[in-house]
Amino acid sequence: MTDDTQKTTHFGFTDIPETEKAGRVQGVFNSVASKYDVMNDAMSLGIHRVWKDAMMDWLAPRPGQRLLDVAGGTGDISFRFLKRAGHGHATVLDLTEPMLVEGRKRADAAAMAEQLDWVVGDAMALPFPDSTFDVYTISFGIRNVTRPQEALNEAFRVLKPGGRLMVLEFSQIPNDMMQKAYDLYSFNIIPRMGQMIAGDRDSYQYLVESIRKFPDQETFLGMLRAAGFGNAKYRNLSMGIACLHSGWKI
Repeated sequence: MTDDTQKTTHFGFTDIPETEKAGRVQGVFNSVASKYDVMNDAMSLGIHRVWKDAMMDWLAPRPGQRLLDVAGGTGDISFRFLKRAGHGHATVLDLTEPMLVEGRKRADAAAMAEQLDWVVGDAMALPFPDSTFDVYTISFGIRNVTRPQEALNEAFRVLKPGGRLMVLEFSQIPNDMMQKAYDLYSFNIIPRMGQMIAGDRDSYQYLVESIRKFPDQETFLGMLRAAGFGNAKYRNLSMGIACLHSGWKI
């Protein structure tokens, strides 16, 4: 019998025991929570907003749907979803309470308070019954999960039959020269931005490294299918800097 405490995973480019990853990820997001949205703008030159709008375009929220937005602490995706749906309900789940605190401070959160729940929880062990939600989203969060396949399995479990999964995540540019240029920017500029804007170089060094360790588009598509999702597809955004993966609980 395998001793789970001896299993390792990656924290950026460092191998660590699986049991330590959740705590370390919490440490990163505790550190950057108050500056998270500002840093997203700086890191992506504001393009993350375009990517999130593209996510909503493909998702096409409908009135009355129930959304589970995992790793959604600042509320960006939930607010967009509720505005597009017209009326509905969103549950924002995040491992890190300070991220949820920041989300609840936003004006959109106050305006939509009756349509929102905020829950501290783990993507690999969701605190919800089977077949609860119409839509599951996770935006720039699944690469921080210790075992992403387990998170996808849980997404399948809590979705209703006919429910939709959508994942927005940084990915790989399918062009070696362009990927090298992007790596130069990422590793040389983003940690410096983290130091200047959030006073935290190490957390942003981890975020850059975690992107490089995440599976490429086709590999991750296979993980969706392994979790049971049908009609699984992906669309590259900004030449593959980010990618949207979609699947259905058929």
